[in-house]
Amino acid sequence: MKNLIVFGAPGAGKGTQSARIVHNHQLVHLSTGELFREALKNQTPVGMEAKAYLDKGLLVPDEVVVQMIREALHAHANAPGFIFDGFPRTKAQAAALDKLLEDIKAPITHVILLEVPDEELKERLKKRAEISARSDDANPNIIEKRIEVYKAETYPLRDYYAEHGKLFVVNGVGKEDEIAQKIQAIIA
Repeated sequence: MKNLIVFGAPGAGKGTQSARIVHNHQLVHLSTGELFREALKNQTPVGMEAKAYLDKGLLVPDEVVVQMIREALHAHANAPGFIFDGFPRTKAQAAALDKLLEDIKAPITHVILLEVPDEELKERLKKRAEISARSDDANPNIIEKRIEVYKAETYPLRDYYAEHGKLFVVNGVGKEDEIAQKIQAIIA
């Protein structure tokens, strides 16, 4: 079983490369955003618990997110593996995910970090805003803040996964196909 995490700053190409991995390896894509939307739509108990926090403008606590992921893992018990998107974002979340996967004897096998210089990220997000009309990609101040939050909260996962021998750093600058080939060589 392959269980992967692809992470990097906003605009690093996580979504693009994750879609390729899912297609090539038939992995189940677990996006916390999609899981939240589905749980809210279906009014599941964990979805309603998350809604109580969201309605107050609060972050959903890690234990609720982990429960949502636990339910998704069980719903796809026969999957050949998973790719995690949007989770974990902090070391505490990474430890919680490790524990959850340890319980089902399916640990993270690869963590792919797409590294892209800040100026390139800003250009990519600006272009993405023009194509997809995402307001969070159009405002330079919001872009800067998102990159700062990534560096403060998520980038430290680099050290966490390096210590566990699971981190693979990939230069995220270049042609999409070339980056995909580098990732494929790692996870093949």
